Amino acid sequence: MLPAIENVKPVPRPADSEKITINLGFVDLGHIDLLVAEGLYANRTDFIRTAIRNQAERHADVTRQSVARKRVELGLCRYDRPTLEAARDSGRRLHIRVLGLATIAADVTPDLARAAIASIEVLGSLHADPAVKAALSDRLL
Repeated sequence: MLPAIENVKPVPRPADSEKITINLGFVDLGHIDLLVAEGLYANRTDFIRTAIRNQAERHADVTRQSVARKRVELGLCRYDRPTLEAARDSGRRLHIRVLGLATIAADVTPDLARAAIASIEVLGSLHADPAVKAALSDRLL
């Protein structure tokens, strides 16, 4: 029989998307609403996501070339305390470049982040404690 586990807190799941706000002209919005009403899209969000994916696919060659040229990590990248401590301890500072989501773990202190990260460029979203973001503000590209 397993021992009882007390005071276990669920680990929050990171969001798999980020909310943005855009301004659209009334005619563009009307076109979207018409296509939704005709059943081509489930809702406005579905239309906008599809349009973005279509444009990203249309320009996929440019994206691939840029990712290779700039040495950008593609997707979800997590930087945890042991990784940053190892970089700091080796005297090697990280140049982080991510297209997607970069996450700096919650247990990373602002001092550790400054000691381990030389620069950080995120095309997408950076999730980190506000104090860590503030400590890296002069290194954000």
